[in-house]
Amino acid sequence: MPDLVVAGAGMAGLVAATEARRLGATPLVLEKLDRCGGSMRLSSGVIWRHREFERFRADCPGGSEPLQRAVFERLDADLRWLESLGAPVVARETDNPLTAGIRFDPEGLTLALEWAAGEVRLGASMEGLPEGVPVVLATGGFPASEELLRRHVTPEAGELLLRAAPGGTGDGLRLGLEAGGELSAGVGEAYGRNMPAPPARVEPGGFVRLAQLYARHAEVTNARGERYRCRTWSEIDVFQWTARQPRARAWFRVPAEVLAVRAGARTVGEMVGAAAAAGAPVRNEPGAVTVETVAGVTTTLGGLAIDAHARVAPGVFACGSDAGGIATGGYASGLAAALVLGRIAARAALGVHPEEG
Repeated sequence: MPDLVVAGAGMAGLVAATEARRLGATPLVLEKLDRCGGSMRLSSGVIWRHREFERFRADCPGGSEPLQRAVFERLDADLRWLESLGAPVVARETDNPLTAGIRFDPEGLTLALEWAAGEVRLGASMEGLPEGVPVVLATGGFPASEELLRRHVTPEAGELLLRAAPGGTGDGLRLGLEAGGELSAGVGEAYGRNMPAPPARVEPGGFVRLAQLYARHAEVTNARGERYRCRTWSEIDVFQWTARQPRARAWFRVPAEVLAVRAGARTVGEMVGAAAAAGAPVRNEPGAVTVETVAGVTTTLGGLAIDAHARVAPGVFACGSDAGGIATGGYASGLAAALVLGRIAARAALGVHPEEG
């Protein structure tokens, strides 16, 4: 019999299982999909924190300060731990002066954690909580559940593009609430990117490459011609606004002189060109270009309320996107929270003090 059962083999679940094995326990991971990695495998692989904690608080003012501080203070050591497992590093910078972190190869990161995590049963859902053994819920939140997104996030849920693994349908949320847990703050919030609108071809391999991340340089409008001005460096507000507009659509009109401007690692023109190549509706006009975008949901930001030990209810713990209330009101690295809280959840579930082991 295992000492710990983990629901979900994404970043958080594999980290929890790996930490449990390091502590001498025997974990069992149940994954409903046919492969490990979850949405981590589809990401850019960047795991980061804000350089200044005050900026973290300012960017995510509704989040739990103790949980935010845990992520901020523990991440650097946990990144070194991740490297010690053999996770391949691509770069030691984030292309953003506000943040610090490491870019890993997502496939290599998945394989390193899968190897270290022990027994993983693929195609195995957790329908109910097992008796007599602690559980860590790490099932990926509910970005793939149209019903839950419609209930909590947007009436346009059926129009959203899923920019995540299809396994995140709210299994952990259901199990945690059945165990007596409560909803966290921010359950009505989600993170994502504006993506090329249909008939564009957006495959999982293009989730990062096709993101249209230049709203601060564009005139953004909805189908009624109403304008929206980008307010955040991360542009998460643009995604959230778009997700609630008719058909979850927004149009980005960019002056020709802006196309050469760099927005992160790419120029605006490169992102527009990627959208056009994918088949998105792109309209060229004298002195400007307009791209039709659709809100692509990556993860939910609200979920189960947890304490400083990732506890939801007696014997039940949550991490990754199943645990909410960290980035409430803004944007922070979901992979960073998954890494830090995955280790915390495993320790707490096994009765190990955070500073022991």
